[in-house]
Amino acid sequence: MKNYFVYILTNFHNTTFYIGVTNNLERRIFEHKKELFDGFSKKYKLKKLVYYEEYSEIINAIEREKQLKNWHRVWKINLIKQLNPELKDLDPEINSG
Repeated sequence: MKNYFVYILTNFHNTTFYIGVTNNLERRIFEHKKELFDGFSKKYKLKKLVYYEEYSEIINAIEREKQLKNWHRVWKINLIKQLNPELKDLDPEINSG
């Protein structure tokens, strides 16, 4: 079974958020950190993975991504802090398993 992820990145100062979907979280975070593609995350130096959710169906992941993109900033921060109160980079966590 394939897994899909909705993830949230931020920058060093936690001032800007990026929400995306991928089927390979490790690879995608690597691409963000190495700035392999031009775009919003590269422009704002969004390299810190602070939140992710896993889904078995792509349609559910895409629906969740759209929902989160429409949320207010405070709602996003509150969601992140439920899983990650210190807004630490979760990349080492996903790469250790």
